[in-house]
Amino acid sequence: MTNIKNEAATAAPSRWERLRQSLLDIRYGTAWPEEIIIVSSALVVGLGTGLGAAFFIRLLAEIQRFSIYVQGRIGLIIGTLLIMGLAGLVVGYMIEQWASEAKGHGVPEVMEAIAINGGHIRPRVAIVKIFASALTIGTGGSAGREGPIVQVGAALGSTLGQIFKFSDERIITLVACGSAAGIAATFNAPIAGTIFAMEVILSSFTIRYFGAVVISAVSASIVSRAFLGNQPAFSVPSYPLSNLGEIPIYILLGILSAGVAVLFIKSLYGAEEVFDNWNIRMPYKTAIGLLLTAAVGLLFPHQEVLGPGVHAIGETIAENINVSIGFLAALLVGKLLATTFTLGSGNSGGVFAPGLFMGAALGGIVGTIAHSLWPGVAVNPGAYAIVGMAAVFAGAARAPITAVLIVFEMSNDYKLILPLMLATVLSTLIAELTHPESIYTLKLKLKGISLFRGRDVDVLQAVTVREVMTTDVKTVPKDISIVELSDRFGETHTHGFPVMDDDGSLYGLVTIGDLDRAVARGVPRRTTVAEICTPRDKLIYTTPHESVGEALARMGTRGLGRLPVLDERDSNKLVGVVRRGDIIRAYNIALTRRAEIQHRTKRMRLRNIDGTEFVEIHLDPDDRVVGRSLQEVAAELPREAILVSVRRRGKVLIPHGDTIFQPGDQVTAFVRSQDIDTIKAIFGGSKRDGHVQIERNVTPDKTIIS
Repeated sequence: MTNIKNEAATAAPSRWERLRQSLLDIRYGTAWPEEIIIVSSALVVGLGTGLGAAFFIRLLAEIQRFSIYVQGRIGLIIGTLLIMGLAGLVVGYMIEQWASEAKGHGVPEVMEAIAINGGHIRPRVAIVKIFASALTIGTGGSAGREGPIVQVGAALGSTLGQIFKFSDERIITLVACGSAAGIAATFNAPIAGTIFAMEVILSSFTIRYFGAVVISAVSASIVSRAFLGNQPAFSVPSYPLSNLGEIPIYILLGILSAGVAVLFIKSLYGAEEVFDNWNIRMPYKTAIGLLLTAAVGLLFPHQEVLGPGVHAIGETIAENINVSIGFLAALLVGKLLATTFTLGSGNSGGVFAPGLFMGAALGGIVGTIAHSLWPGVAVNPGAYAIVGMAAVFAGAARAPITAVLIVFEMSNDYKLILPLMLATVLSTLIAELTHPESIYTLKLKLKGISLFRGRDVDVLQAVTVREVMTTDVKTVPKDISIVELSDRFGETHTHGFPVMDDDGSLYGLVTIGDLDRAVARGVPRRTTVAEICTPRDKLIYTTPHESVGEALARMGTRGLGRLPVLDERDSNKLVGVVRRGDIIRAYNIALTRRAEIQHRTKRMRLRNIDGTEFVEIHLDPDDRVVGRSLQEVAAELPREAILVSVRRRGKVLIPHGDTIFQPGDQVTAFVRSQDIDTIKAIFGGSKRDGHVQIERNVTPDKTIIS
């Protein structure tokens, strides 16, 4: 009897075995149709993001209540400064110790994960982002709720994909799903969330992604409505286009919105550069940032510029802008400063809501002035505030479709659709011409990552001119005749020569085309090279430490076949030439390096080696390795240490033997945990007394030694 039962058990697996096998089928995609797997995963990500958004918003409300309680007990000014300063310390400590990706507004990190890391985001990022952002915004930091929830949703999607060992393409789809769900849950706007994921995160509109993203956004919105109510983040009235004469005013608003958007981008990243260059620990930077934010907020009667500010936006628009132009201008400047201090110092939060706030203030100013001048034409100043919201955000994020739809979903009315579309597109185009990078892509550009349709394509940014330039350059003196020049061209079979002055400095550049044009004009045979060459002051040139991508761009604008390379300290000293053949060689070098670093990173993700980690070393001018080459330093390095990259002036370089370390370099190394002190001694030595800050098993450029 026992044997019969055992045979039956073998023949018919238990329900637990069948469940386990089903999960394995999902994990490896061996039995279930791919569409079912993607749709099911998108649904899970949407539901999870909706729950995360509900938790985050509730947590935010509790922290706000506590902040108000503290302010009531010890006084508004002291209470605000105390609570925000302490919050900055805690936020900085969390970011420093557990997840540096949680710094700032979060969306660029999601875009970087998609473009570079196959959508892989560490699970801990979601947890740190929720609490760091809740502390930042809840205590009064000027930032939006949407950025943190987008990053949380993206991290959830990435984590689900990694658990089930999905392909990179599936993981990227789930990251986009989480991003859409974040916007949908925050603003109760599933359409805008879907388009945000396609327009900003993926930069690609495809049916394959669209279906999954829609499902995730809708499910997140349903969960958000169940927990938080069936209202958008803030409601705006339905203002019509009263008169066609308003169109020129809306055009002016679009132009001004582009200016505010570019100013927002430059201010934010200018402050970030200042704070990053401070040689103090992250908790002190974030605390100072929030204290400065508090100081700005205390200048206003009701601290309107603190927090996201969405309710203040809604109330002002609902009352058809019943405040003065001066107060609106103060709100615009105050919000710009408060957001710059909050996010530029490294605190956690989004830029969506501050952009809407500034746009509403700008639109209110334009609408109020227009109404005072032409009351029969510009009937509703509030309408201009609505359009200004969309236009400023579109100019900053380069996302006009998302901007139009978010305002449409908040107003539920098409009456303003014409001026809305006109102003947002105009703002986007002018901002693009004025400042090529958006508020999201600029952060990646500073890391040496150039995105085109959501993919990193500018591989030549990782190779410097010095690495590929030709140093054995044949030159000609300026006083030889064109007859002798013709003989030189025939002997060398080259198409251009640098022309040198009597003192050895660069005089100009002469090409075979210059010679042909001189002969065609019938110039005398005794004419010298100096008379037909391009003189030094009109030359386009490059320097050794510029990227090959920048050199190629200069060559392309004039169709040049070569570019002289001049010394950075002496602009008349020729050190080499870059030719088209050198560009091709640089491209091959860049592809090889990119493949190598992606391979190393992928191996780390798959193997999850214990006892190893990435660390980032910031070099000061007096450090031991400054001025030395990697080849010189290599003999001192531990056997298992690998130098992965060097970030220099916004460019990411792959180090090789003759790479010279310079002050300000950020060197990323992959080492065993027990070798960190050795690495610190080699790079810093006894010349500085630093401290080590470590994050375990992170992707490159995420751990800091300072």
